[in-house]
Amino acid sequence: MNNLNITSIKKVAFLILAVITTACSSDILDVEPQGSVFASNYFVTADRVEESLYSTYDVLGHQKGRDLAWSPYLVISEVLSDDAYAGGQDAGDGADEDEFNRFQLGTANGIVHSIWTRNYTGLYRANFTIEKAEALENVTDEVRAQLIAEAKFLRAYFNFELVRFFENIVLLDFTPTSADDVKIPQSGPGEVYNFIASDLVDAIENLPDSYPSSETGRATRWAAKALLGRVHLFEQGVYGVGMSADGTAITDSYVLTQLEDVINNSGHDLEANFADIFLSSAEFGIESVFEISYAGLPVGGDWGTEQYVEGNLAAQMMGPRITNSSTYYRGWAFAIPTHKLFLDMNGDPRRDATILQQAQLQAEPGITLNTGSYQYTGYYNAKYTTRLADRGTVGTPELHNMSNYRAIRFADVLLMAAEIGNNVAYINRVRQRVGLADLPAYTEDALFNERRMELSGEGLRYWDLLRRGQTVAAQELTISGVIGPNYSGPNEVYETSFNSATRGFIPIPQTEIDLSNGVLTQNDGY
Repeated sequence: MNNLNITSIKKVAFLILAVITTACSSDILDVEPQGSVFASNYFVTADRVEESLYSTYDVLGHQKGRDLAWSPYLVISEVLSDDAYAGGQDAGDGADEDEFNRFQLGTANGIVHSIWTRNYTGLYRANFTIEKAEALENVTDEVRAQLIAEAKFLRAYFNFELVRFFENIVLLDFTPTSADDVKIPQSGPGEVYNFIASDLVDAIENLPDSYPSSETGRATRWAAKALLGRVHLFEQGVYGVGMSADGTAITDSYVLTQLEDVINNSGHDLEANFADIFLSSAEFGIESVFEISYAGLPVGGDWGTEQYVEGNLAAQMMGPRITNSSTYYRGWAFAIPTHKLFLDMNGDPRRDATILQQAQLQAEPGITLNTGSYQYTGYYNAKYTTRLADRGTVGTPELHNMSNYRAIRFADVLLMAAEIGNNVAYINRVRQRVGLADLPAYTEDALFNERRMELSGEGLRYWDLLRRGQTVAAQELTISGVIGPNYSGPNEVYETSFNSATRGFIPIPQTEIDLSNGVLTQNDGY
């Protein structure tokens, strides 16, 4: 992570990986330790438990499992939505991505397995950190509580990503030490959401408001409050059951209080210029409530060991296939925006900062732009892309894009509060930044339109559609006949049809079902 100790992260990440690997082998468990550094005698001071915490943060940036497909959250969430197609050089290049795009996922899809593995790696490390922090001696209650609070925030983050993608997941609240430990039946989504809420309420109580400038990237109390808002809105939209955090009812009123605390007391605010939000100069800026860091240093990862790279692969994957540009370096044209999004944003001043257009690129003399790639539309994600300013400087540059992912920003907090409180003033505050006229009153349609205009290209649209209900999801996610002026190939290449049988969730990886000896069951529709 840019501002956390990468050497410590990697050292501990490899150590914990060794613990994970050995924990599942009964033969190894029966052998006396041969090394001098083991989890039992290493993680016994606050500094070393903090290293374990840093290795848990590191998983936020994982975009590929060992021997598995690349799965940047941003790319996959965009491809699932009506805002982007799979893309890639050709149909074979993005075959796994295209299964997401067409809602024709196979249970052996490599990206599906990678998403599962990445998040369970994060859960393992979060649980490990919590257990080691709880066992610390000779530390203050405050130090212990903060270590646990950060790990619980991260555990909530990983669990939320899992339950949104898969719905029926294994609720892992301890550190497995044997193969039998991981043969656990799936929990219902209600149990998982209550667990997430409990972790976030605990985190809010013990996280600090801020950190020193050398430690940006760590979760604050404000980040936990904002994430609770996101979780609450998704649970309410999809299930409507409500969450409970150890007896505390997570109601609209409760969550709105948390969000308005962020709005009024956090010091966060909107960036003055919308187009500046995603530039390197605005990283950890006033609008960034929680940000996932990427670095231009290979550390332990390059071609062949991509699971260890520190760069933002989403930006690399979504960049234009361009050469000889003075502004952009060559990307791979995945998750390319649809003409539907381009039309929907017509007249909105945020469109040019959201969608990079073919005509803009070709206006630069001497460039070469590949306009024949798969599902080509002539559009690219302008928020996360291959800016030369973000290119890595060592190792393989395309694997080490340095642009951070703004996981939660202040504009989203305003819009979440607007939605819960039916408060048009918060919507208008977002609109005023880009010079749009105030809306006279709150409506649900106005709220979701504003979210679309403000947040497109940031991995949120798909989840917004699911929480609006299956009818809306099917209507928006089924695309037919919207052919743009730059589309390349037959119309059917651009047609998608939402599979209502799955309710928008992806399959449990078949490999995991097989390893569980049938303890895990497959989701509906697969």
